Amino acid sequence: MRAAVLHEIGQEKLEVLDDVEAVGFGPGKVRVRVRATGLCHSDLSAMNGVLPQPAPFVPGHEGAGEILEVGEGVRGLKPGDRVVLCWLPACGACPACRRGQTQLCLAGFMNAGTPNFKRSGTDCFGFAGTGTFAEEVVVDAGCAVPIPEDVPFDIAALIGCGVTTGLGAALNTADVQAGSSVAVIGCGGVGISAVQGARLKGAAEIVAVDPVASRRESALRFGATKAVSPEELADAKQQITGGEGFDYVFEVVGRSATARTAYENTRRGGTLVVVGAGAMDDFLQLNMFELFFDEKRILPSMYGGGDVLRSYERTVALWRAGRVDLAGLITHRVPLTGINEALDQMRTGTALRTCIEI
Repeated sequence: MRAAVLHEIGQEKLEVLDDVEAVGFGPGKVRVRVRATGLCHSDLSAMNGVLPQPAPFVPGHEGAGEILEVGEGVRGLKPGDRVVLCWLPACGACPACRRGQTQLCLAGFMNAGTPNFKRSGTDCFGFAGTGTFAEEVVVDAGCAVPIPEDVPFDIAALIGCGVTTGLGAALNTADVQAGSSVAVIGCGGVGISAVQGARLKGAAEIVAVDPVASRRESALRFGATKAVSPEELADAKQQITGGEGFDYVFEVVGRSATARTAYENTRRGGTLVVVGAGAMDDFLQLNMFELFFDEKRILPSMYGGGDVLRSYERTVALWRAGRVDLAGLITHRVPLTGINEALDQMRTGTALRTCIEI
């Protein structure tokens, strides 16, 4: 089958190959024909080594498709079912799951170390235990979440990561209060979803911050009340908050420098939400006095900070009701053979989300 493979960490381009095999099918597993997948910035981070991932590997973790085959013991799924792929399934039995913090379950991360592809007898991994830049993928049954018939594959793919992460950061983690002021730093697909979440919660002011003009323009269409470049953020803070700082600031880049900027633009007693996935050797510096004196809440948000399955259902309901715009997030479409074009679109910021149609 066809898949896009990164041979070594640090390479900038993927090689689209026709001789890759999806492996590992058996009890408790399902084989999925991938129909659509989004390109998330985390895929780039895995390719360049910011996020740990063994190589060679097939990137992609934001996908949707239909089940081809189910393994022994699988219940509730059958061939032909339409599913969204969940890269962080909950086991239901670990301490995090028992506490109701299913987004912190580590079972899904264990899958990342198990090869689920082969090529010429050589093991090949799937990013985050999935690897959706492929025509087929074998995953644990818990990774395949049924979707209603009226949800297109491209929309379902976005729900699989970016939309759930951004919306959940505003709805679950921050629980943005009506009438509040919000700044979102980094307005790709996840950041725009955070903007939409803040709008849903009734934020009075939503400032989108991004160096790319086209993304700033898009943010205004999705509910931002103002869009500025990073250099203009200080002026926006002064105009909107009188210099006090925003009630909520979302960092959706994954770098200590932008997290520090986010902290400095959060008012005393306000909330900084860290959404971006950064490197293990990139440290955010805070001095102990400001940490105590400012009493700012620093809230990391993992995969939307809530139960993933309920978040999927909520997003579908909001999409059906016209309360969130998911189709508008897809600014570019390419076939799998055009995956390197999609990578360039992500790197330059010209795309909010590129849908790879497989």
